[in-house]
Amino acid sequence: MDFAQMLREFVTLWVVVDPIGTIPVFLAATAGLSAAKRRGVALRATLYAALILGFFLALGQFLLEAMGISLVSFRIAGGIVLFIFALTMVFGPPKPVSDMASVENEPHHSAVFPIAIPSLASPGAMLAIVLLTDNHRFSVTDQAETAVLLLLVLLVALVLMLAAASIHKIIGAAGENIISRVMGMILAAVAVDAILSGFVLLGWINGAIFAPNV
Repeated sequence: MDFAQMLREFVTLWVVVDPIGTIPVFLAATAGLSAAKRRGVALRATLYAALILGFFLALGQFLLEAMGISLVSFRIAGGIVLFIFALTMVFGPPKPVSDMASVENEPHHSAVFPIAIPSLASPGAMLAIVLLTDNHRFSVTDQAETAVLLLLVLLVALVLMLAAASIHKIIGAAGENIISRVMGMILAAVAVDAILSGFVLLGWINGAIFAPNV
């Protein structure tokens, strides 16, 4: 995997995991907790998200093939879902509004919901990680590099959660909203690229006029 591809995958993972958008969700889910308990929630949420996304990285494609679903079909379907997900980021309510709608006041559950799921390990992230580790297109080394990039994004998310209060004071809700919508535009472009690359593999459009990268 060359640097350009690694950068592309990192941006894709960053967008679907959305570490910055997780900050207000984390703050709401851990309101009233001590600093030590907030650190514990952040660590557990990151671990849970890593396990969930790691499962999809390792076994997602095998499950699809066991059900007789081709990865080309999943690529197109996943691209459509990612595109819809991106539209919600651009036109829908900010991530905190949707993810905090049913936040519970029990700190032991908040690490799982809503922080690990659906804030970090979102449906878009699950789809993206399967697309980025296609066994037919990427070697074990490439998939290992994708796993490292995923862990790096989750590590950044952990650092941001640990510094959530300070960051929120700096950029505010408006800054988080702007960043989320810009990331949504980037994700929409990635999703369209995935759909078109699937059409190229099916022979529906000429690959000479479109070079699939996803």
